[in-house]
Amino acid sequence: AASEVDDHGGSNVITGDFSRPARLTDGDVLIPQYDVRASMGHGQVPADYVDFVRNVVVSGPQLERLGLEYTSPANLSIITGWGQSMEGTINDKDPVIVDRGVTEFAGDGVYVLTWAGDLYIKRLQKADADRFDMISDNEKHKDRTVPVEDVTIHAKVLLVWNAKKL
Repeated sequence: AASEVDDHGGSNVITGDFSRPARLTDGDVLIPQYDVRASMGHGQVPADYVDFVRNVVVSGPQLERLGLEYTSPANLSIITGWGQSMEGTINDKDPVIVDRGVTEFAGDGVYVLTWAGDLYIKRLQKADADRFDMISDNEKHKDRTVPVEDVTIHAKVLLVWNAKKL
């Protein structure tokens, strides 16, 4: 960036070129945004909407310092949570970072899953050998116990990107 002063004693003008794409340096991880909206309520199929966060470049070492365990940097993606059933943990339209390498139940946690033909973000726990408890963190929403064979796990939610207007 360069600074210029005009000949009439006017203010400084700072110019910059912001048109270049972000450059990855050694240790950076590019996390792409997927055009998927996962419901945290009644379940939804993808639809037209505007994402707040798109592709993100993060520091790989910082991800490790946060204690995030993931299968591979190539499996990390951003999707958008939609609805109120996970409110308090994941709020409506919050971007979430997911690990698409987790496609089977890997212990209690929050997952991106399909059940009854719709895509959800829900907390899953094993109810017994044949059923999952599909839990909404918002106590105003009903939890469900569903057959394991009726659930397809697409990813595990690792991080929620909450924003708060000040």
